[in-house]
Amino acid sequence: MHVEAMVIPGPLAGTAELARRAQAAGFAGLLFTEGGRTAYLGAAVASQAAPGLALSTGVAVAFPRSPFVTAVSAWELQQATGGDFRLGLGTQVRRHVERRYGAAFDPPGPRLRDYIKAVKACFTAFRTGELDYFGEFYELDFITPQWSPGPIDVPDPKVDAAAVNLWMLRMAGEVADGVHVHPLGDPGYLRRHVLPNVAAGAAKAGRDPADVAVTVPALTIVGDDDAERHAERELVRASLAFYGSTPNYAFIWDEAGFEGTTARIREKQKAADIAGMAAQITDEHLAMFATEATWDGLADALTAKYDGLTERLVLYNALGLHHGGDLDRFERYGEIARRMRGSAAPLR
Repeated sequence: MHVEAMVIPGPLAGTAELARRAQAAGFAGLLFTEGGRTAYLGAAVASQAAPGLALSTGVAVAFPRSPFVTAVSAWELQQATGGDFRLGLGTQVRRHVERRYGAAFDPPGPRLRDYIKAVKACFTAFRTGELDYFGEFYELDFITPQWSPGPIDVPDPKVDAAAVNLWMLRMAGEVADGVHVHPLGDPGYLRRHVLPNVAAGAAKAGRDPADVAVTVPALTIVGDDDAERHAERELVRASLAFYGSTPNYAFIWDEAGFEGTTARIREKQKAADIAGMAAQITDEHLAMFATEATWDGLADALTAKYDGLTERLVLYNALGLHHGGDLDRFERYGEIARRMRGSAAPLR
């Protein structure tokens, strides 16, 4: 099992030390999210501070950047990591893309599909000097030596797509090298939708589904007594309420036996009742969508929960919700990652 830690990028001055500590603790890699800060700069610092640490964006927002700009950033990071970088891309939501970034959004699924193909065309151009891509939304046909990063001595970066609905999962299986599952992705959702739809997309493209990596974020609640676990339990409850407020994700709750969860969360959200939103997430929700265990039992609990479903796990809250989290606890999570190496069964 390849186990990484999720990181919300913070000040770059602290990123190098965080990367070194992650590597020493036992994590196989770091996955950089993107919000107020970019995922790429944090990954760049980490690549120089901790050689051999796998790095990925999980996920970087695609549409505000041209495919060429994204491709160059990924290319440089792939070279910097010696071939151990994965470019994770996502659409974000309409409000952010149109009103914060000032970029085009519609239609998000087909646009992301075209974007990924354009990025891969740029990778080819960096090696050959010829750029000739004409897609539905992106047309790229001009490159000169001074505007190309040139060939590198490692394979092209893998390109992963964030996906939730069935069309997006099939699209990822068809054109991407991997899929980033949403934090609401419980094992039942993985079995019902992720694996079969990724496989269907791969089959359409004549690919082996095993070549499409499935990256799963795992929400965890860990401690040796209830008092220790309480803080993480409430953190996870709030995270699930935040994600669960999105209407497009309602089907995940409903199919898991929690019908109406999104509607109840949104009712509280409209009233600006943050505590009320979290209160809609019951202990039964937590049991299904998170993994709770003692420190000694967490590695086995995670392995049992995701056995046969993924070989790439991201510990979502190993560092808490900010860059300067509890580093002692972070290092204990790293030991969990170390223990899980080699523990995954082949994907079914």
